[in-house]
Amino acid sequence: MSLIDQIANRAEHHCELCGSDRELGAWAVTPTDEDDPDRHVYACALCREQMSHPDQADPNHWRCLNDSMWKPVPAVQVASWRMLHHLAGEGWPQDLLDMLYLDEDTLDWAHSGLPVEETENAHRDCHGQRLEAGDSVLLTKDLTVKGAGFTAKRGTAVRNISLVADNPDQIEGRVNGQQIVILTRFVKKSG
Repeated sequence: MSLIDQIANRAEHHCELCGSDRELGAWAVTPTDEDDPDRHVYACALCREQMSHPDQADPNHWRCLNDSMWKPVPAVQVASWRMLHHLAGEGWPQDLLDMLYLDEDTLDWAHSGLPVEETENAHRDCHGQRLEAGDSVLLTKDLTVKGAGFTAKRGTAVRNISLVADNPDQIEGRVNGQQIVILTRFVKKSG
């Protein structure tokens, strides 16, 4: 069975992003192995065109990601995350990003497709949003604080964060009156 047939069968001959049944084809989610169907999405011509040129994307077309981002296919999750990340300034895509959970490998894959200027030396939360000194964040999981004898609970707000200058994967903030270092992959930017 050819690659395109495998992908089409998995997608039940509909676009895995918007559900269209017209002008369908495989779209490689970079970086990709050309022979791996799990690294491709089956998408309509409109989705493929807008993913190839995200600066020309119609935000309203991508409201379909509200449904497709939950599909169990990692390539669909990565394509959804990247488009939501690109459109985050619209407001509603950020709300969807806040709900979307990707395992660590899938999130790394999603980040690897961002333009270099968006990933170099930037502090980013678990959804790829840029963090700045003074921002507020929420913890996305319970974190045991070594040496302090407490667990910082998921959902705890950390206000007025500081950025660790030599490590974009770390921020500092006050939790329970104690200044701690927090990995950026365990926080999401708030308000």
